Amino acid sequence: MTRPEGVVLVHGLWMHGIIMTLLERRIGHYGYQTGSFSYASLRLTLTQNADELAAFCGGLDFARMHFVGHSLGGLVILRMLEREPGLRVGRVVLAGMPYGESFAARRLERFPGGRAMLGRSVLEWLERGGPRHAGKHEIGVIAGTLGAGLGRLVAPGLPAPNDGVVTVEETWLPDMRDCIVMPVNHSGMLVSGAVARQVCEFIRHGAFRREPDGGA
Repeated sequence: MTRPEGVVLVHGLWMHGIIMTLLERRIGHYGYQTGSFSYASLRLTLTQNADELAAFCGGLDFARMHFVGHSLGGLVILRMLEREPGLRVGRVVLAGMPYGESFAARRLERFPGGRAMLGRSVLEWLERGGPRHAGKHEIGVIAGTLGAGLGRLVAPGLPAPNDGVVTVEETWLPDMRDCIVMPVNHSGMLVSGAVARQVCEFIRHGAFRREPDGGA
């Protein structure tokens, strides 16, 4: 029996895997097996969570694994790929993920208790830099332009365009295969049917589909 291709979803900061349920269900409608990875975004470092993700993937019987990461989840995926080059990896979609820097995180870090709120994973990324990506994998980036979210509260002056937490410019990744900018906010990416369609377009074809209305 032929093993199926699978899609592994990884949530962002302060969240649990259950937040990915709707997106996971929609991806499943496109014929993919799915798995959602939950991790301790505050308690464990980025590298520790990457190793936990690798162990999770080791228990999945997929012929090839695609990945979808939202926000911090994308950094966990990239760190894992950096450390585990032997995984059977297909394509990777990163939605609302700051790659090199985060205006909002830097501002929150200055608040009393801000470092505790960011947690060890984000602090490792801010202090040591993000995972290196040398173009070994096909990566698609989704950025949002509906600037409503927590980031606007903790970081007044968040440069536009942004999704309310992450700026469009912060999402750009060296050697990314494709990118698309959509009228959604940071958390809205997880409930948007248009975003789910674009995720599956990239997983299936290695490119996003340009829709005339760009609807979300």
